[in-house]
Amino acid sequence: MADVATNATRTSLSMRQPGATRDPVLVALLVAAILLCAAKPVLPDFLVRLPEAWIPPLAQWLDAFFDVITGDMQEGRFGLIYITRWFAEGPLEFLLGVTANLLEGKYRWPYMADPIPWAAVAGLAAVIGYYLGGWKLSLLAGGTFVWTAFMGQWELTMQTLSVLLVAAPLGFFVGLVIGIAAWKYKWFDNAIKPLLAVMQTLPFYTYLLPAVIFFKVGPTAGAIATTIYATPPMILMTTVGLKKVSPEIVEAGKMSGATRWQMLTKVFIPSARTEILVGVNQVIMLCLAMVVLTAFIGMPGLGGKLLAMMNSLKLGRSFEIGITIVLVAITLDRLSKAWVRKLPEHHPKDTPFYIRYKYTVLSVVVFAGLYLLAQPVEILNEVGRRQSLSMGREIDGVFEAFLNLDVVQAITGTIRYVLNVWVLIPFRDALLWIPTSAFILLVVAFAYGVGGKKPAIYAAIFFSIVALSGWWDRSVITLYSVLSAMAISMMIGIPIGILAARSEKWSERMLLACDTAQTFPSFIYLLPAIMLFGITDTTVVLSIVIFTMVPLTRYTIEGLRSVPAEMTEAADMAGCSRWQKLTSVQLPLAMPTMAVGFNQGIMFAFFMVIIAAFIGTQDLGQELQRTLAGTDLGKNFVLGINVSLMALTFDMAILSWANRRKRALGLD
Repeated sequence: MADVATNATRTSLSMRQPGATRDPVLVALLVAAILLCAAKPVLPDFLVRLPEAWIPPLAQWLDAFFDVITGDMQEGRFGLIYITRWFAEGPLEFLLGVTANLLEGKYRWPYMADPIPWAAVAGLAAVIGYYLGGWKLSLLAGGTFVWTAFMGQWELTMQTLSVLLVAAPLGFFVGLVIGIAAWKYKWFDNAIKPLLAVMQTLPFYTYLLPAVIFFKVGPTAGAIATTIYATPPMILMTTVGLKKVSPEIVEAGKMSGATRWQMLTKVFIPSARTEILVGVNQVIMLCLAMVVLTAFIGMPGLGGKLLAMMNSLKLGRSFEIGITIVLVAITLDRLSKAWVRKLPEHHPKDTPFYIRYKYTVLSVVVFAGLYLLAQPVEILNEVGRRQSLSMGREIDGVFEAFLNLDVVQAITGTIRYVLNVWVLIPFRDALLWIPTSAFILLVVAFAYGVGGKKPAIYAAIFFSIVALSGWWDRSVITLYSVLSAMAISMMIGIPIGILAARSEKWSERMLLACDTAQTFPSFIYLLPAIMLFGITDTTVVLSIVIFTMVPLTRYTIEGLRSVPAEMTEAADMAGCSRWQKLTSVQLPLAMPTMAVGFNQGIMFAFFMVIIAAFIGTQDLGQELQRTLAGTDLGKNFVLGINVSLMALTFDMAILSWANRRKRALGLD
């Protein structure tokens, strides 16, 4: 602890030394960028914007590549599409048919006359919730399905869950196998790490179009896009878990004579249970987030209905569907996290079957009892329109009346005017005015100043590729939305985190709120912004602000709570005021943790700005959305890679800074 205090003091002092940050390389980069901006009127054209003739036809090259590997079924040219279509029309469609029949009654195998009654599903969910987490979780799980049924959204929810029930296990299995391979073979681990980093920053539109082309429009494409999108965290968590298995456990397995297969299945995987189940939680949550977004390629369900309602500005009904999605998300999150914490129970050998498997028996009894009871009692089988408690139309009226209030219109109008006229548009125009060469130098200077030499080199390469892609202005507009939203988020989220961290009680409450908010599918964050500001640029930025405030607030609290008590006591004994203690001791020590929040916030912002494209933006997201109407795979990938490269630039710089800062403070 003394080392931490000494390092923190030295670091704090070094920050105050004049000229300590005047790195000659950083100064040279900034001066060069400023000179290029000042000389813009006389600069050669290629330094302002790359000429069209210099832009390589990346999209056409990618199209030619995809054309070769895809093949053509009409021309009889063999390619990847033969395999993917066989999988889509064979095993995948069969699995989707089974879940759709069980939950929706689609008259496919196993040919049930009617779907499973909602009461039986709710009862089963309540028993599972009780087994994993007690009465509270039981009420949440059962209550979610009761709400869904009585809000008249049962069929929509089952359409969504029928795809989720196929995509999540598929994502788990694929992620587990690849994760084991990455743990086993170092070269494979090194090869897939960059790919996983790109996959985690690619916009979701980039997953949708290939899924449609290779796996047909509809649930098959939705299931594949969802599976691929959710797999990377499972791979990473499996690899991390297997690497953490202690040598003593491995040695004990070898001494008992276990074969390689037994070592994997009986020693390594059970020992890595916690990390693997955390991966399962991530797979389930990402599957739910993505399956809602597959509404853009015609996937029915909650996402499709929400998209239709939002397009027609029926906010009341959008609000109800939003609550359903949030409840389903929270339920799945809490159930999977409880599964992580739940330890296996062991019974003596002579324990009766009904005690050893009491929860299984209870599940069967409750499910079968409610299933049979629902046959004569119609309301337990299906809630009709007359019994529905939906008040969407009434809520539409309430929202409309509220938004038409003079006070509300004056406040939202002022915010919209100030943000648009004084902040957002001038900032966007300023970024677009900067010559491309100067812009790249500024980004490189940022990466060098924050992360050091390596992130700066990558920033130069990544942004040069963006410039060569031919979509520079659209990329800058995307970046403008991200930076604007992050600046506003920091001004709101960090003070909230600081205030909450002053009280243990409020810290816990705020962290619970952040945990809950992070389970919401990102689509939900558009609702409050659209309700208040309609379809405008302000809505795009504010929806990103709402989305990114969550990690900023969360990691500010976590960072301040992680400051050693000895440090704050030393500051008190030195006679520091509350402000001095905060700015000179607590915030500097909390910054490495807060940097994780900045990083997550920026990643969330790049994700959200693409979703907000359906409002009518002018950025890369808008172009990506247009590609869904055609077969421009090359253009789709070029646009997606641009977003990914910009996000990775910030990701590498901030994480590098956080790691250096931890080492400097002796916290690593």
